[in-house]
Amino acid sequence: MFYYVLKYVLLGPLLRLVFRPRIEGLENVPSDGAAIVAGNHLSVSDHFVMPAILKRRITFLAKAEYFTGPGLKGRLTAAFFHSVGQIPVDRSGKGAGQAAIDEGLRVLRRGELLGIYPEGTRSHDGRLYKGRVGVAAMALGAGVRVVPCAMVGTFELQPPGRKLPRMGRVTIRFGEPLDFSRFAGMERERTVLRAVTDEIIHEILRLSGQEYVDMYAPDAKAAQAEERARGKRPKGRARGPASGTGPTGRREAGR
Repeated sequence: MFYYVLKYVLLGPLLRLVFRPRIEGLENVPSDGAAIVAGNHLSVSDHFVMPAILKRRITFLAKAEYFTGPGLKGRLTAAFFHSVGQIPVDRSGKGAGQAAIDEGLRVLRRGELLGIYPEGTRSHDGRLYKGRVGVAAMALGAGVRVVPCAMVGTFELQPPGRKLPRMGRVTIRFGEPLDFSRFAGMERERTVLRAVTDEIIHEILRLSGQEYVDMYAPDAKAAQAEERARGKRPKGRARGPASGTGPTGRREAGR
Protein backbone atom coordinates (compact mmCIF):
# COMPACT_ATOMS: atom_id res chain seq x y z
CA MET A 1 0.00 0.00 0.00
CA PHE A 2 2.71 2.49 1.02
CA TYR A 3 4.52 1.69 -2.24
CA TYR A 4 1.64 3.17 -4.24
CA VAL A 5 1.28 6.15 -1.91
CA LEU A 6 4.95 6.95 -2.53
CA LYS A 7 4.67 6.37 -6.25
CA TYR A 8 1.52 8.34 -6.99
CA VAL A 9 1.22 10.85 -4.14
CA LEU A 10 4.52 11.58 -2.36
CA LEU A 11 7.61 10.74 -4.41
CA GLY A 12 6.40 10.12 -7.95
CA PRO A 13 5.14 13.65 -8.72
CA LEU A 14 8.32 15.17 -7.27
CA LEU A 15 10.55 12.92 -9.39
CA ARG A 16 8.63 13.82 -12.52
CA LEU A 17 9.05 17.50 -11.71
CA VAL A 18 12.79 17.26 -11.06
CA PHE A 19 13.77 14.87 -13.85
CA ARG A 20 11.02 15.49 -16.45
CA PRO A 21 11.54 11.97 -17.82
CA ARG A 22 11.24 11.29 -21.53
CA ILE A 23 10.15 7.67 -21.92
CA GLU A 24 10.78 5.51 -24.98
CA GLY A 25 9.67 1.92 -25.55
CA LEU A 26 7.52 1.54 -22.43
CA GLU A 27 5.34 -0.88 -24.38
CA ASN A 28 8.24 -3.35 -24.29
CA VAL A 29 7.75 -3.92 -20.56
CA PRO A 30 5.20 -6.75 -20.21
CA SER A 31 1.95 -5.78 -18.50
CA ASP A 32 1.87 -8.99 -16.47
CA GLY A 33 3.94 -12.07 -15.70
CA ALA A 34 7.53 -12.47 -14.63
CA ALA A 35 10.29 -10.57 -16.42
CA ILE A 36 13.61 -8.91 -15.74
CA VAL A 37 14.34 -5.26 -16.47
CA ALA A 38 18.13 -4.98 -16.82
CA GLY A 39 19.59 -1.50 -16.96
CA ASN A 40 22.70 0.59 -16.67
CA HIS A 41 23.32 2.21 -13.29
CA LEU A 42 24.59 5.79 -13.33
CA SER A 43 23.11 7.39 -10.24
CA VAL A 44 21.29 6.69 -6.99
CA SER A 45 18.36 8.40 -8.71
CA ASP A 46 17.96 5.39 -11.01
CA HIS A 47 16.43 3.43 -8.12
CA PHE A 48 13.54 5.89 -7.98
CA VAL A 49 13.07 7.38 -11.44
CA MET A 50 12.51 4.11 -13.31
CA PRO A 51 9.94 2.69 -10.84
CA ALA A 52 8.12 6.03 -10.89
CA ILE A 53 7.37 5.78 -14.61
CA LEU A 54 6.58 2.06 -14.81
CA LYS A 55 2.95 1.01 -14.72
CA ARG A 56 3.83 -2.13 -12.76
CA ARG A 57 5.53 -2.53 -9.42
CA ILE A 58 9.18 -3.51 -9.76
CA THR A 59 11.43 -5.04 -7.11
CA PHE A 60 15.16 -4.39 -6.99
CA LEU A 61 17.81 -6.34 -5.12
CA ALA A 62 19.45 -3.73 -2.87
CA LYS A 63 22.73 -3.97 -0.99
CA ALA A 64 22.28 -5.01 2.64
CA GLU A 65 24.07 -1.87 3.88
CA TYR A 66 20.93 0.14 3.08
CA PHE A 67 19.08 -1.84 5.74
CA THR A 68 21.69 -1.97 8.50
CA GLY A 69 22.79 1.64 8.98
CA PRO A 70 23.14 2.92 12.57
CA GLY A 71 20.97 5.43 14.39
CA LEU A 72 17.76 7.14 13.36
CA LYS A 73 18.96 7.76 9.81
CA GLY A 74 19.74 4.08 9.40
CA ARG A 75 16.34 3.02 10.67
CA LEU A 76 14.56 5.48 8.42
CA THR A 77 16.57 4.37 5.39
CA ALA A 78 15.82 0.71 6.12
CA ALA A 79 12.12 1.45 6.59
CA PHE A 80 12.02 3.31 3.28
CA PHE A 81 13.66 0.53 1.30
CA HIS A 82 11.44 -2.09 2.92
CA SER A 83 8.33 -0.02 2.19
CA VAL A 84 9.11 0.22 -1.52
CA GLY A 85 9.64 -3.53 -1.77
CA GLN A 86 13.42 -3.65 -2.06
CA ILE A 87 15.14 -6.87 -0.98
CA PRO A 88 18.39 -6.72 1.03
CA VAL A 89 21.24 -8.82 -0.32
CA ASP A 90 24.49 -9.38 1.55
CA ARG A 91 27.22 -8.96 -1.07
CA SER A 92 30.07 -9.96 1.23
CA GLY A 93 31.52 -13.40 1.84
CA LYS A 94 31.44 -16.66 -0.03
CA GLY A 95 28.13 -17.49 -1.63
CA ALA A 96 26.93 -13.88 -1.79
CA GLY A 97 26.36 -14.10 -5.54
CA GLN A 98 24.26 -17.24 -5.23
CA ALA A 99 22.22 -15.67 -2.43
CA ALA A 100 21.35 -12.76 -4.71
CA ILE A 101 20.39 -15.16 -7.51
CA ASP A 102 18.15 -17.15 -5.15
CA GLU A 103 16.38 -13.97 -4.00
CA GLY A 104 15.85 -12.86 -7.57
CA LEU A 105 14.46 -16.25 -8.58
CA ARG A 106 11.94 -16.09 -5.72
CA VAL A 107 10.65 -12.77 -7.05
CA LEU A 108 10.38 -14.09 -10.60
CA ARG A 109 8.64 -17.30 -9.56
CA ARG A 110 5.92 -15.18 -7.98
CA GLY A 111 5.30 -13.74 -11.45
CA GLU A 112 6.71 -10.32 -10.59
CA LEU A 113 8.92 -7.78 -12.29
CA LEU A 114 12.56 -7.79 -11.15
CA GLY A 115 14.98 -4.92 -11.67
CA ILE A 116 18.69 -5.70 -12.05
CA TYR A 117 21.84 -3.71 -12.78
CA PRO A 118 24.10 -6.26 -14.53
CA GLU A 119 27.22 -4.19 -13.80
CA GLY A 120 26.62 -4.94 -10.11
CA THR A 121 27.30 -1.39 -8.95
CA ARG A 122 26.98 2.24 -9.99
CA SER A 123 29.31 3.50 -12.70
CA HIS A 124 31.81 5.86 -11.10
CA ASP A 125 32.55 7.73 -14.33
CA GLY A 126 29.45 7.39 -16.53
CA ARG A 127 30.82 4.57 -18.69
CA LEU A 128 29.26 1.13 -19.13
CA TYR A 129 31.18 -1.78 -17.63
CA LYS A 130 31.31 -5.54 -18.05
CA GLY A 131 28.25 -7.33 -16.71
CA ARG A 132 28.09 -9.92 -13.95
CA VAL A 133 26.57 -13.24 -14.98
CA GLY A 134 23.94 -13.30 -12.21
CA VAL A 135 21.40 -11.68 -14.52
CA ALA A 136 21.83 -14.55 -16.99
CA ALA A 137 21.52 -17.17 -14.22
CA MET A 138 18.22 -15.63 -13.13
CA ALA A 139 16.85 -15.28 -16.66
CA LEU A 140 17.65 -18.89 -17.57
CA GLY A 141 16.75 -20.30 -14.16
CA ALA A 142 13.29 -18.73 -14.21
CA GLY A 143 12.82 -19.00 -17.99
CA VAL A 144 11.90 -15.31 -18.39
CA ARG A 145 12.62 -12.60 -20.90
CA VAL A 146 14.93 -9.69 -20.22
CA VAL A 147 13.97 -6.13 -21.10
CA PRO A 148 17.11 -3.98 -21.60
CA CYS A 149 16.84 -0.47 -20.22
CA ALA A 150 19.03 2.62 -20.58
CA MET A 151 19.01 5.57 -18.22
CA VAL A 152 20.38 8.63 -20.00
CA GLY A 153 21.18 11.84 -18.13
CA THR A 154 20.97 10.76 -14.49
CA PHE A 155 24.76 10.75 -14.13
CA GLU A 156 24.94 14.41 -15.10
CA LEU A 157 22.12 15.40 -12.75
CA GLN A 158 23.26 13.37 -9.76
CA PRO A 159 26.78 11.92 -10.10
CA PRO A 160 28.35 9.87 -7.30
CA GLY A 161 28.91 12.00 -4.22
CA ARG A 162 26.11 14.48 -4.94
CA LYS A 163 23.36 14.18 -2.31
CA LEU A 164 20.61 16.07 -4.13
CA PRO A 165 20.02 16.00 -7.90
CA ARG A 166 20.03 19.02 -10.16
CA MET A 167 16.84 19.70 -12.08
CA GLY A 168 16.95 18.58 -15.68
CA ARG A 169 15.63 16.06 -18.17
CA VAL A 170 16.46 12.38 -18.35
CA THR A 171 15.57 9.79 -20.96
CA ILE A 172 14.57 6.23 -20.13
CA ARG A 173 14.69 3.78 -23.04
CA PHE A 174 13.31 0.24 -22.95
CA GLY A 175 14.41 -2.15 -25.68
CA GLU A 176 12.58 -5.14 -27.07
CA PRO A 177 12.50 -8.14 -24.70
CA LEU A 178 15.34 -10.60 -25.17
CA ASP A 179 14.34 -14.25 -25.37
CA PHE A 180 16.93 -16.78 -24.18
CA SER A 181 14.73 -19.88 -24.30
CA ARG A 182 17.26 -21.46 -26.70
CA PHE A 183 19.51 -21.88 -23.65
CA ALA A 184 16.91 -23.57 -21.46
CA GLY A 185 18.48 -25.93 -18.92
CA MET A 186 21.97 -24.47 -19.42
CA GLU A 187 22.01 -22.03 -16.50
CA ARG A 188 25.04 -23.75 -15.00
CA GLU A 189 27.14 -23.49 -18.15
CA ARG A 190 29.63 -20.68 -17.59
CA THR A 191 30.17 -19.96 -21.27
CA VAL A 192 26.43 -19.71 -21.83
CA LEU A 193 26.01 -17.35 -18.87
CA ARG A 194 28.79 -15.15 -20.22
CA ALA A 195 27.28 -15.06 -23.71
CA VAL A 196 23.79 -14.19 -22.40
CA THR A 197 25.16 -11.47 -20.13
CA ASP A 198 27.20 -9.96 -22.96
CA GLU A 199 24.13 -9.89 -25.19
CA ILE A 200 22.18 -8.03 -22.51
CA ILE A 201 25.02 -5.53 -22.01
CA HIS A 202 25.28 -5.08 -25.78
CA GLU A 203 21.62 -4.06 -25.94
CA ILE A 204 21.99 -1.65 -23.00
CA LEU A 205 24.99 -0.14 -24.78
CA ARG A 206 23.04 0.26 -27.99
CA LEU A 207 20.24 2.04 -26.15
CA SER A 208 22.43 4.25 -23.98
CA GLY A 209 25.23 5.24 -26.36
CA GLN A 210 27.70 5.03 -23.49
CA GLU A 211 31.39 4.31 -23.78
CA TYR A 212 32.05 0.64 -22.98
CA VAL A 213 34.91 -0.63 -20.82
CA ASP A 214 35.69 -4.35 -20.91
CA MET A 215 36.42 -4.58 -17.19
CA TYR A 216 34.33 -4.98 -14.05
CA ALA A 217 33.57 -1.56 -12.60
CA PRO A 218 35.25 -2.08 -9.19
CA ASP A 219 38.44 -3.34 -10.90
CA ALA A 220 38.51 -0.34 -13.23
CA LYS A 221 37.91 2.08 -10.35
CA ALA A 222 40.74 0.51 -8.33
CA ALA A 223 43.09 0.61 -11.32
CA GLN A 224 42.28 4.26 -11.98
CA ALA A 225 42.87 5.15 -8.32
CA GLU A 226 46.20 3.37 -8.38
CA GLU A 227 47.30 5.18 -11.53
CA ARG A 228 46.26 8.53 -10.10
CA ALA A 229 48.29 7.77 -6.98
CA ARG A 230 51.29 7.16 -9.24
CA GLY A 231 50.71 10.43 -11.02
CA LYS A 232 49.66 8.85 -14.28
CA ARG A 233 46.68 9.57 -16.44
CA PRO A 234 43.99 6.91 -15.76
CA LYS A 235 43.58 4.39 -18.53
CA GLY A 236 40.93 1.81 -19.27
CA ARG A 237 40.21 -0.54 -22.08
CA ALA A 238 37.49 1.77 -23.26
CA ARG A 239 35.48 0.99 -26.31
CA GLY A 240 33.13 3.69 -27.42
CA PRO A 241 29.92 2.88 -29.25
CA ALA A 242 31.01 4.82 -32.31
CA SER A 243 34.64 3.81 -32.43
CA GLY A 244 35.04 0.23 -31.26
CA THR A 245 33.40 -3.04 -30.44
CA GLY A 246 30.98 -3.81 -27.66
CA PRO A 247 30.78 -6.80 -25.34
CA THR A 248 29.69 -9.17 -28.10
CA GLY A 249 32.63 -8.23 -30.32
CA ARG A 250 30.39 -6.50 -32.83
CA ARG A 251 30.97 -2.95 -33.98
CA GLU A 252 28.64 -0.48 -32.28
CA ALA A 253 26.70 2.39 -33.77
CA GLY A 254 26.07 5.48 -31.66
CA ARG A 255 22.58 6.88 -31.24
